[in-house]
Amino acid sequence: MQVEEELGKLPVEKDMLLTIGVFDGVHLGHRYLISQLTELARQQGLLSGVVTFRQHPQEVLSPQTRLPFLTDLAQRTNLLKNEGVEAIITLSFTPELAQLSAGQFIGLLKKYLRMRGVVIGPDFALGQNREGNTDTLRRLGQEMGFSVTVVPPIIINGEVVSSTAIRNALAEGDMKRVQNLVGRPFSLHGRVIPGTRRGAELGFPTANLDTDPEQALPAEGVYVGWVHINDQAYPSMTNIGKRPTFGGSERVVEVYLLDYHGDLYGQELTIDIIERLRGEMKFDNLEELKKQIAEDVKQGRAILKTRGGN
Repeated sequence: MQVEEELGKLPVEKDMLLTIGVFDGVHLGHRYLISQLTELARQQGLLSGVVTFRQHPQEVLSPQTRLPFLTDLAQRTNLLKNEGVEAIITLSFTPELAQLSAGQFIGLLKKYLRMRGVVIGPDFALGQNREGNTDTLRRLGQEMGFSVTVVPPIIINGEVVSSTAIRNALAEGDMKRVQNLVGRPFSLHGRVIPGTRRGAELGFPTANLDTDPEQALPAEGVYVGWVHINDQAYPSMTNIGKRPTFGGSERVVEVYLLDYHGDLYGQELTIDIIERLRGEMKFDNLEELKKQIAEDVKQGRAILKTRGGN
């Protein structure tokens, strides 16, 4: 069984307190739960650990439904480490794993990870047909000898913080709501690839970002933010859309760095997206487009100035 092979390769030298989930976005709700995990583990002399998955379970359970991710596995891992988690266990979510009962999966965690307890949210469920809800896990805990701690959700402006709520806010281009739910600016990562050079012809050279096709993106439009290069942050304008003025049909992500001069091709960029300026527009001619871009840059600088830096 693949899950046993993966678990069996992990060196575990201490009993562990675990939480389990995808943790896509590592948002404020996740971070609160993890803070409870690490504190309880400290109090009990246990190792704090997160069991996460390479694939979102929905990819296996409902492959016809596309679920864009907020953070890829590398981003998630780094963010979880930044929250003080001592061990991150990454498993492949396979049809075989999906068929395990809650008791079977917990048994594997106890056997291979020396699990002494779990810390979960109120809507958590694991195992075949999501049978392992909080009530089931409490019963299993009594039978198998592990603790179950349920952490309440975080509510902001009347809304439960969740990855779904963040995807919905992104789809609306509401970056303020996204940042309120995540607790930090929404970031995009990608390698700069050659583009059409139309931005340079207009006097606003842009870098085209090769983002993962499964990456969740904000609504099409123009955004202001910061680009991080070699520990330096540069004000930027990011256009997400199909470039209708040029008859485009595929969605692209292109960024214009306001105060940077240099060759970016091949570099990995991180963009913090702060605010949406406007939706995507089609212009009758290039002069109208140039005039609008100049106005976008002016507005963008003003917004970043009021934010007091990155």
